[in-house]
Formats: sequence, C-alpha cells, structure tokens
Amino acid sequence: MKPSLHAPAVAVADPGEGYVFDNDNAHATEQHRCLAASLDAITTARLADTGVTDGWRCLEVGAGGGSIATWLAERVAPTGEVVATDVNPVHIPQRPGLRVLRHDVVRDPLPEETFDLVLSRLVLLHLPERHAALAAMVRALRPGGRMQLDEFDIDYGPVLLAPTRAAGELYERFLAAKARMFADAGADGGWGRRAAAAMREAGLVDIDPVPYLMPWHADSPGVQLLIHHTHHLRDRLIAAGMTDAELAEVRQVMRHPEFRASSCVIYSVQGRRPR
Repeated sequence: MKPSLHAPAVAVADPGEGYVFDNDNAHATEQHRCLAASLDAITTARLADTGVTDGWRCLEVGAGGGSIATWLAERVAPTGEVVATDVNPVHIPQRPGLRVLRHDVVRDPLPEETFDLVLSRLVLLHLPERHAALAAMVRALRPGGRMQLDEFDIDYGPVLLAPTRAAGELYERFLAAKARMFADAGADGGWGRRAAAAMREAGLVDIDPVPYLMPWHADSPGVQLLIHHTHHLRDRLIAAGMTDAELAEVRQVMRHPEFRASSCVIYSVQGRRPR
C-alpha cells in the first residue's frame, strides 16, 4: 500500500543501496550536526526571504536531522504546519506543528497543489531519479507556492594553503576520491549549478539561484564535516582509491593551523509555481 502524506504515519521501502549517508549509521548524528553548523544560516536566511510566516503549510523533503524543519515550524506557528519527510526519519525531533513522516520521494506519491513552500537540501544531487523527484515536488506546490533547493557543486573547492605541497596534493586527492565515490553511487556532484535550469524546465518561474562560497580553515564546520567523512565514508573512500594511512594523514592536513581552502559552491535556488 502506498503511503499518503495525509496519514499520521507511513512505512515504505528502505533507502536505496546507492545512498551514502544512512541514518542508521553510528556517524549520522555528527553528520547532521556538521551540516547544520555549516549550512543552516544560509538556508534559513534564504527561506526568510520567501516571507514564510504563520499559517503557511511547508514540506521539507529529506529533512535529515530536522534543524531546518524545526526552524520552519517556529516560523509558521501557531496555525501553520511543516511536514518533514525522510526515508529514515529517526533523527527528526517531534514538536508541535511539525509532522514527521517516513517517505521516499522517488517511490512514494506526494499530494498535489498542497504546500506553500517546498524545500530540499542536499537530497536531489544523490538521486539518479532527481528530475522525476523534482517534478513530484513541483506538483506538490500550490499555485503561487515557492520552492527552495540548496545543493552542492563539489567540482570546485580548491586548497588555498597547506603546510606543504604534498599535503595540498593529498587533500585534493581526497576530494577527487570522494567525487568518484559519489559518482559511483549515482550522485551528480555538479547538480548544484544545474538545479536552476532543471527547476525552470520543471515549470517554475522567477528562478533565483544564489551561489555561496566560504573560506575554510581547521575550525570551520565544513572542514569538520570533511574530517568526519574520513570516518563515516571510510569503506567507500578506500574503494575509491584511498588508504587508511592517507585518510589519517589528510585528517592531520585539515587540522593544521596553516590549512586554508575554499568550500565547494553551495547553490541556494528559489522558484515559484505559476498561479
């Protein structure tokens, strides 16, 4: 039986085998913490620009740790509602005005013309069926409703300074292995720069893509996320050509006080369903 977002709870298929960030993984909590520390300020500032307020009905697809869904629930209170979905929503907190549902946007239907705002962050880049998922999310918008996609373009993110040339080269080999790993899992590492065109092709108007870059050093949340990935994604990184010794060494490179890099590009793209 297919799930419905009108039901109080649903049960659907397990996450796809290719998806690299399993919420049952022991590293998932730290993954969500690092993402929130690195990206929530960008995501919430853009969401505030939509005018989201009391009474809006919002959908977050792939809500992960729930930090953005919680922020939205506070904005739409007391009369609005946020529906937060995930294929494995175990990390999304329960709170008034926030409905948490187990849902797979690739396999399971969404109600049509229902939401004032639909958000997805760092989800579609991982889905080989990203265009079909985007089309379903567009249909879920009411006429005049707004969509926001926040997505990475991991094809850019150079080291700017490292303690030695060899250390900088090792960091870039690590990024290349990570890109290969994502590609092998069906992800599109450059999806962020293609999201705006995809949203227009899906029928949205008033498309507004905004790129963000952040300077990174050893204490940056984004660097902490990469260090975390050397543990969380260890097996996949080894399969992509790294060794345990290289992973240990690149951790030390990223922790070095002289380390400086650019983040990858984060695209926050908004659009509107025509009335």
